[in-house]
Amino acid sequence: MSANLAALCYLVAAALFILALRGLSNPETSRRGNLFGMIGMAIAVATTLGLHPPASYTAWGLVVVGMALGGGTGAVIVRGVCR
Repeated sequence: MSANLAALCYLVAAALFILALRGLSNPETSRRGNLFGMIGMAIAVATTLGLHPPASYTAWGLVVVGMALGGGTGAVIVRGVCR
């Protein structure tokens, strides 16, 4: 991945994070704000892994386990909040 493409991806992710904060400030737009935040984080993580991929299968496994734990924790919290 080229440096220019990475910078563009990080810029898009930052803009989405700003839109997420703006959307989360109002209950009516909170779902859209949360979606912007998730998309921004996915772009940032994908860009980081594209620039600096883990060196071994063990490292990839740790990345996947970390993402699964974080996503699972977030899903449990969301289920408690959205009832």
